[in-house]
Amino acid sequence: QVQLVESGGGSVQAGGSLRLSCAASGFRGTLYMGWFRQAPGSERAGVAIISYEGVTQYADSVKGRFVISRDNAKSTVTLQMNSLKPEDTAVYYCAAGQSMSGIQFLRLMTAGFRYWGQGTQVTVSS
Repeated sequence: QVQLVESGGGSVQAGGSLRLSCAASGFRGTLYMGWFRQAPGSERAGVAIISYEGVTQYADSVKGRFVISRDNAKSTVTLQMNSLKPEDTAVYYCAAGQSMSGIQFLRLMTAGFRYWGQGTQVTVSS
């Protein structure tokens, strides 16, 4: 059973930075990994995803501000969030999957991910 354990998050003022990390365990083979977020009253939406080979895809709203990276040796994925805005406030979820279509990858679709972390709150104040 794949387990994802998140760390990081918290509260920051607009313009600040936060770093989220996620460690995966209990899997065999390679994983796509990513970060999604869900604000109150909204659906869960993709933020950034990364393939095992390091190919990345970002939501338009975070391009140029967020950076996703991974360490395959440690089975971890990190989301560096810079220039944070109040609209970035949400619960952030780490996700992992072992197969994904090109469309699911390009559109940051939740359907491409089978495994989910418990979520961590990010709050950005103005």
